[in-house]
Amino acid sequence: MKRSRREAERITINKEFESFDAFIHEYVTNISRTGVFIRSKSPLPVGTLVNLKFTVIMDDIETIEGTGEVVRTELDPPGMGVVFIEVAKYSRDLIERLLVREPKTD
Repeated sequence: MKRSRREAERITINKEFESFDAFIHEYVTNISRTGVFIRSKSPLPVGTLVNLKFTVIMDDIETIEGTGEVVRTELDPPGMGVVFIEVAKYSRDLIERLLVREPKTD
């Protein structure tokens, strides 16, 4: 009997960033409303379900959480593309804030 996605085992990816700007520098160019690219020297196989948890410091400590599925792997830069399957409304709102944030100019 084939297990549903909801029943399948998930790998947890938990990444903390020392600041909101560090998160933006490393991930905003690689995040969209539909998914994220995660740099990793050991990407997970395509089809792997993952629990995502990214903690960033904005005005307060904020956490983006959801579940996703690895849909592609890359060698340069090494990592994996993960499409969001479920993201809590609060996390979706944080992603939206990231995507519309004006970049800092020096």
